[in-house]
Amino acid sequence: MAAFGSLRHRRMIGRLRLASQQLSGDGATSVPDLVRWMTAMQAQDLPAALWAVGVRVPGAGIADVRAAIDSGTVVRSWPMRGTLHFVAPEDLRWMLDLTAGRLHRSIAGRHRQLEITWADVEKARDLALDRILADGPISRSGLFRVFDAGGQPTQGQRGIHLLGSLCRHGWLVLGPLSGNQQLVAAFDEWIPTSRIIEREEAVAEFLLRYFRSHGPATLRDFAWWTQLPLTEVRAALRHVQDQLVELEFDGTGYWLSPDVASLLDSGVPGGRSLHLLPGFDEFVLGYTDRAPVLSPEHSDLIVPGGNGVFKKTMVAAGRVIGTWALQGTGPRAAVVPELFDEAAPLGPAAQAALAKAARRYMTFLAT
Repeated sequence: MAAFGSLRHRRMIGRLRLASQQLSGDGATSVPDLVRWMTAMQAQDLPAALWAVGVRVPGAGIADVRAAIDSGTVVRSWPMRGTLHFVAPEDLRWMLDLTAGRLHRSIAGRHRQLEITWADVEKARDLALDRILADGPISRSGLFRVFDAGGQPTQGQRGIHLLGSLCRHGWLVLGPLSGNQQLVAAFDEWIPTSRIIEREEAVAEFLLRYFRSHGPATLRDFAWWTQLPLTEVRAALRHVQDQLVELEFDGTGYWLSPDVASLLDSGVPGGRSLHLLPGFDEFVLGYTDRAPVLSPEHSDLIVPGGNGVFKKTMVAAGRVIGTWALQGTGPRAAVVPELFDEAAPLGPAAQAALAKAARRYMTFLAT
């Protein structure tokens, strides 16, 4: 295990993560391949999630990401943390098998408040599948009307909790897009093949793929990301650690793929890079400890007031240096950055990189 203690080396973590997350180098070759590589991508904000995929696939437009969703080669559901993510269809069932039970237990109290029993979940399942198998995917509001008519009230978040339960049990899944909303589909019809893996093997695969796509990262990062018990995570590491490399930064062990670790010898890319990332992007949200890429004093500027809504971030050389927003519409729309440190404005090279990143984003939206 190589040890690195300097600030310069610690700041290298962000650039290595850019490489792991397909944000530097050649990027992914297609939308489905990118989502499969990333293992799971935060997707509760759909427009943000579309760009999170697009920024990692050179030349992709928003139509390409939407087409992958509409074809079912990328799916969106609640595989972990009670939060929507993009995943590859063949991975969703085994992820749900791993994580759903713990989440069900954690929200049991809320279900009691909402007067949701297991019989209610089964009734909602039957109502939903009867309607969808007869007439095809349905909007969320349409499904809630079906629930209400069938004696399962949806007010006061009861409807979304019923829908979430049905998705986590693998009966329903979010399917094709209808405008900026997704229709609800029957899992087995929308995803004819999704793997089933024994738990020990599944945790090991999850862990390996996370470190390959998100490394350098810690075991605690992964345990938080999946909400799997740390003891189980540590046991899984023994099965895959020979396929990973461990680096020590300031006394903390970080795991990553050998290919990305080798960049420390051949040259880590991204030293002059600048990326415009969406809110809720995995580069920021994919870790419980964000200090390697985001100074703690700037956290409130990313999530104002700790309200859980993450702003779009500007990332230079693997560090979050500010936020950005799209202002205006049509031909007058423009990317407007807001630096954390206004006393340190962008130099000419960074200004050019920002203009290039902004053009890439506008092209994505237009295609």
